Amino acid sequence: MSKIILKNFLIFLLIFLVIAALFSTYNAKTEKPAEIGLEKLISQIENQEVKEIIVKNSNLEITLLNGQKEITKKESTDSLSTLLKNYNVDPAKIKQVKIDVKEDEGWSFWAVTILPILIPFIIIAAFIYLMMRQVQGANTKAMSFGQSQARELKQKGKDKITFKNVAGCKESKEELLEVVEFLQNPKKFLQLGAKIPKGVLLMGAPGTGKTLLAKAVAGEANVPFFSISGSEFVEMFVGVGASRVRDLFKRAKKSSPCIIFIDEIDAVGRQRGAGVGGSHDERKQTLNQILVEMDGMETKINVIVMAATNRPDILDPALLRPGRFDRRIVLDMPDIKDREEILKVHAENKPFSTDVDLRKVAERTPGFSGADLANVLNEGAIMAARRNKKSIEQLDILESIEKVLLGPERKSHILSEKERKITAFHEAGHALVAHELPNVDPVQKISIISRGHAAGYTLKLPLEDKHLHPRSEFIDELAVFLGGFVAEKEIFGEVTTGASNDLQQATKLAKSLITQYGMDDTLGARTFGEREELIFLGKEIHEQRDYSEKTSEMIDHQISALITQAQKTAKDILLKNKVQLEKIVSVLLEKETLERGDFEALFTK
Repeated sequence: MSKIILKNFLIFLLIFLVIAALFSTYNAKTEKPAEIGLEKLISQIENQEVKEIIVKNSNLEITLLNGQKEITKKESTDSLSTLLKNYNVDPAKIKQVKIDVKEDEGWSFWAVTILPILIPFIIIAAFIYLMMRQVQGANTKAMSFGQSQARELKQKGKDKITFKNVAGCKESKEELLEVVEFLQNPKKFLQLGAKIPKGVLLMGAPGTGKTLLAKAVAGEANVPFFSISGSEFVEMFVGVGASRVRDLFKRAKKSSPCIIFIDEIDAVGRQRGAGVGGSHDERKQTLNQILVEMDGMETKINVIVMAATNRPDILDPALLRPGRFDRRIVLDMPDIKDREEILKVHAENKPFSTDVDLRKVAERTPGFSGADLANVLNEGAIMAARRNKKSIEQLDILESIEKVLLGPERKSHILSEKERKITAFHEAGHALVAHELPNVDPVQKISIISRGHAAGYTLKLPLEDKHLHPRSEFIDELAVFLGGFVAEKEIFGEVTTGASNDLQQATKLAKSLITQYGMDDTLGARTFGEREELIFLGKEIHEQRDYSEKTSEMIDHQISALITQAQKTAKDILLKNKVQLEKIVSVLLEKETLERGDFEALFTK
């Protein structure tokens, strides 16, 4: 409030200074006349030096024969003739002087007479007016507090997003074509008694293109697109969220046909009856209002509600029943072909050199989402710009992949010679075990240059996308995890903290083999433990045990057995191929990085 008062005070001060400047300009004379006394005026009249006298109230403006101007004052009660008579001036000499009497008139009279009185009232009135506007603005905001904050997107021209701008996810686009056709030609469906789903739920991992796909549907159908986040409904005041939901659907019905898109709907759509909050909880009221509005939409009203979430498991069942979000579209991580198409979309308007092969980039990015791929090309462009290049090269893109995966190179993080040697043996241990085992992805790159928190890294990438993983693959992967640990122990006689992350990953994988995948012969084909979630906190914090203490001991025993066997496998490989291990370490210490071709060449010599 103090800032508003200060702002208004400064405005009033500025207005006052402008008015004062105008007055000073009006009153200023271009040539200021000399001020004289009455005795000198009488003397000049006696000497016949005066040409003209202009009388303005008590002011006498005098013009001499030589053109010089003077000014003097007289008593306001006496006239000029009385004054001259009292000074015994010769009447004959008075007749030779032109005497003109003028009174103030017109706008100048009113400006000089009335404005000094009006200005204070004008300033006070302006102050009151501005303060009233502030109060009215606050009242307007209070009245609009329950209005929807949804942004209406009208796509036109080059900014229009269609399915051409969405690479991959062919099945998802085919599902949504029905929605587009309904928005464009609803009679085709209604005359056959068909009812298009009112709600479409887009489910997928972050970055898979849920929001982009929703915008593409609106662009294809050429209809308005109302976009809002689930968190924008919820406020600290109970009832505001429900009011905003009502206002949003009211706006949408007026703009029918259109699309309402609610991003991150799990912010208000979580399961009811869990966590804290009574029957008047704001989130519950908002969810209830969404359910009511979706039920209340008539078939003839062409309003499609689309929502996106990466946590469909925590949504309230009432949202997912038929008549609401009964059309569910899953967006998976793109496969290699989709990744190549996505890269081509994001490669537009980027200058690439002739050596860039987006297919190879797609091969190196398994498990990357569309947002990750866009980030890879963006980081590649930034890297090329920092190196003062005119175009983006393949090397820039490949380095950006490692930056996205592991973080930027930490060239300032200089290791001692002993630490470099330990890191080289550690990474060589991973790479050698991975090379010798048949069910492990090929090694693409080995490096002892620090990235992120890692002193070095071994990058393994599959030749093709995998959706099913057999037990043999996991067993071999356990041995690879422990390859660095075993190499340190065998060469230096002790291990360092650099193997801590490998041990965590190995333990987690071994536990998953037993408790989730049922891949242990001793414990049998079943799962162990049921994960429960407190909806209020929004994350898994408790695992319900559905097995006995004896079974728990068996699980611990089998996890240790798997890790012990993996450690033995890694040890046998490293001892058998110690010469190859030394070769890999020698090259790493010299070059610091080893690409797949050079790594494979070490085994052919």
